[in-house]
Amino acid sequence: MHKHLLLIASAAVAGLAVFASPAAAQQKTVKACEAEWRANKAANQAAGVTEKAYVEKCRAGTAATSPAPAATTAKPAAAPATAAKPAKTVKACEDEWRANRAANQAAGITQKSYVEKCRAGTAAAQPAPAPAPAAAPQSRTTTTPPPASTSRPSQPAAPAPSASPAQAPARAPAAGQPAGANQYAAEAQAKARCPSDTVVWVNLDSKIYHYSSNRNYGQTKSGAYMCEKDTAAAGFRAAKNEKRP
Repeated sequence: MHKHLLLIASAAVAGLAVFASPAAAQQKTVKACEAEWRANKAANQAAGVTEKAYVEKCRAGTAATSPAPAATTAKPAAAPATAAKPAKTVKACEDEWRANRAANQAAGITQKSYVEKCRAGTAAAQPAPAPAPAAAPQSRTTTTPPPASTSRPSQPAAPAPSASPAQAPARAPAAGQPAGANQYAAEAQAKARCPSDTVVWVNLDSKIYHYSSNRNYGQTKSGAYMCEKDTAAAGFRAAKNEKRP
């Protein structure tokens, strides 16, 4: 009897457990199921699971476990380190130092120390050479050279004749050279003065004048041509043995 009751009690407990399982599944609310679907919205949409279908299965206890969120895209692998550059030759390093010799010397960098650092890849960057000073703009104004002098060099003055110890006495003018007023060296000049008068030859030494018919006309050592009308005022007289033409 006692065993029979124990079997009945065990069967009752098993039945309650069977009936209690669907009830436990029914405990999730619609809101809780929707929250679950939204928490993995991208994964559910990718799997073709709609929110409505998920909520129905969630409340019935048959909803599949929400897929895990997609793994974060892995970062690309870091690029491999740049291959080390080949060491420069001694000659190349020396050429670099010489290209900026003045700047290196001003900075106290010797060629030997620079070559060592250059080959080891630790040489400091070469200082830029100082820019050359800008040339001053040339003025466009052209200086005009002074014109060449056209004046002739002055000739040295002729030396003054030295005075003779004894002054020579003044000589009478040569023949044909007038010595006073209305006296002419040429016969034509006298005729031009007095075309209607007689032209005579006056002897300046003897103060006697001669007519053109006389051999002394124009031939004495000193004399001049005059109009006869002007001779008296000058102190000349006619020769006694001559006749007026």
